[in-house]
Amino acid sequence: MNLFGNDCSSQHSSMPSEDDILIKKLLLTHDPDGRRLDSELLLRAMENVLCYAAASQVCGFHIDAIAKDDVSDIEVVGSQETLAQIIDRIKIEMLRKHSGKENLHTRTMILFDVLGNYRWDVKAVLTLAAFATTYGEFCIIMQEYPYNPLAVSVAMLKHLPLNLWPLKPQFKALSFLVRTMIDVTKCIIKFEGLPFRYAQLDDETMVIAKSCIYVAAYWVTRSTVACTSQIRDLKAMKPEQVWSHSTLIAAWELSSLAYKLSSICSHLRRQVDLCHQQMEEKMHQKLLKVFQEVHPDNQDVLGILLAAKDELPLKNSSTQDKLGVSEMKGKVVLLLVSKAELLPQEGLLLLLDRTYDHPYHKKLEGSYEIVWISISDTWTDAERDIFNFLSNSLPWYSVRRPWVLYAAVVNYIKQEWDYKNVPLIVVLDSKGMVSKSNAMDMVFIWGATAYPFSTSKEKELWDEENWTLKLLLDEIDPLLTTWVEEGRNICIYGSDNLDWIREFNATCKVIRNAGVQLEMVYVGCKDLGEQVRRLLAIIDEELHKSLFSFTKLHFFWLRLESIRRSKLQLGQSIHSDDHILKEVSALLDTANEGWAIIGRGNTTDIVKLSASEAIKWLDRFPEWEENVAKLGFVSALRAAIDPPPPPLGPCNHSEVVPYAEGLTEETVLCEKCKHPMKKNVVYE
Repeated sequence: MNLFGNDCSSQHSSMPSEDDILIKKLLLTHDPDGRRLDSELLLRAMENVLCYAAASQVCGFHIDAIAKDDVSDIEVVGSQETLAQIIDRIKIEMLRKHSGKENLHTRTMILFDVLGNYRWDVKAVLTLAAFATTYGEFCIIMQEYPYNPLAVSVAMLKHLPLNLWPLKPQFKALSFLVRTMIDVTKCIIKFEGLPFRYAQLDDETMVIAKSCIYVAAYWVTRSTVACTSQIRDLKAMKPEQVWSHSTLIAAWELSSLAYKLSSICSHLRRQVDLCHQQMEEKMHQKLLKVFQEVHPDNQDVLGILLAAKDELPLKNSSTQDKLGVSEMKGKVVLLLVSKAELLPQEGLLLLLDRTYDHPYHKKLEGSYEIVWISISDTWTDAERDIFNFLSNSLPWYSVRRPWVLYAAVVNYIKQEWDYKNVPLIVVLDSKGMVSKSNAMDMVFIWGATAYPFSTSKEKELWDEENWTLKLLLDEIDPLLTTWVEEGRNICIYGSDNLDWIREFNATCKVIRNAGVQLEMVYVGCKDLGEQVRRLLAIIDEELHKSLFSFTKLHFFWLRLESIRRSKLQLGQSIHSDDHILKEVSALLDTANEGWAIIGRGNTTDIVKLSASEAIKWLDRFPEWEENVAKLGFVSALRAAIDPPPPPLGPCNHSEVVPYAEGLTEETVLCEKCKHPMKKNVVYE
């Protein structure tokens, strides 16, 4: 196959080409035994070294901000050597001076023998890493010379040339070759990262792509050998040789390699993009199929969804252990999908409160797990930092490196699960079937008691609910929960109007001074801002102790919004006869002028009043105070607002009317009870 023809897919001729012969030799050295490492992460680190080194030698060479990848914990799975030991061994082989006439091809093939047990992307990255250590060390010394006495001393010991100006063409060619090597290696990594475990490319596409990969890996490795040789030769160069013709020849050799690699990169990129596009389509179909099939457990589903380019895709924040999807076997899995920053602070705290901190959570320990899948279209360094901080802090599992999720998986989540940058919780039952497309509202309303977080469970929970204080305030605050359980009279009120708040509290104070137990709870208004924060401080100082902090005010309104969404998603309508939905919607749609809800314990005995109604009826407390002892405060208030209808039976009222002819044949209704009146004739 001629890689440098018009296309990588050109047909084989009857005679084997140079590339065909080369590929056969390369495959004889290739004997992968399962050893692996994170080649993408290692390349990012090597890219920093190589590009900064090149920039230090070439004026105007632009590089982006340095990435903050930590490679110190990169594990070489399946090898007894550490990463540093492997790189040192390759570096020694690169710098070895062979007897007789030096041959770049022979030295390159020796490296392929050394790297025979690794995948093609790992071969390329490890050789780049070994070259980066040599190149980076050289550039640091030359960059510090002649300003740093230590650099001067080391340069003298290594016999490095002290005048680099004549070597500028050589360094310039080297810098562009380095960039091309990195680009080619990225293409190799992209191809090797395709999900071949779950879907296969067409045979012809696969054969052509693999041939391109083999040749590309060879020329990257050969280029690192050539660059290392030139740096080694600089150490042996005499001062007069710096100005010699040999430096121009060295620059030309590097430029030729850069041109060859650039041509390879163009062909390889097109081929890998074609493979990627084909694989995306196959993966999408695979995902559609796997979620429609019946499985004995959730392992196949989670395997294709999470274990994308990583055998151990999960992380346990508490132990920092790298884990596989087998940790989820037999459990209900709540897939928390969001951006890197997850939720606003208040939403995140509420989620923690309703799951990990929920009293029922310990009873269910091991029955369900939360797995955080973070999604971003960019994955900047800032987003990675935020994700790493949160994933190390939150008490649930997370996908360790969500930026390596397959694009097909991310697209499936966006399209099939309707993810639009608003956090959602997709529930998979123990067999891997989606039992609830978004359980976020269920979690916010009922917490861990909503287990197993299915749609049928949601309907069951709503069948058991009534319009009560417990529904409104469930476990937002421990003291408030106690008040509800004790059956206390509780007044929840909201407004951002300080004058009304003061007037309303003054009215309630009169009632409390009369011996009525009434707990006051301020909840602000739907649009929580600095005005409400200031009001909270004033109420706490002037009127009564604020039971809710500013954060817990958010909890209250988030809970109301979740109640409404949950009802609407189940097919209810605001115009239906669903009492809970109507009441919650009225609260959420109420302007900020003021309202109050007065109720008792976990009963349906609740009175809701507008700002004006609250002042009006509580001001009339002396008129209905006598009923409090008999009916209770809330029922007495309700009776005052809406008096009970008269008894159904006839009353004892009488009415005297003058006698008239024919009157005894007419029916007369009582003005009081509206029953027919009995007729009696009285003579005087």
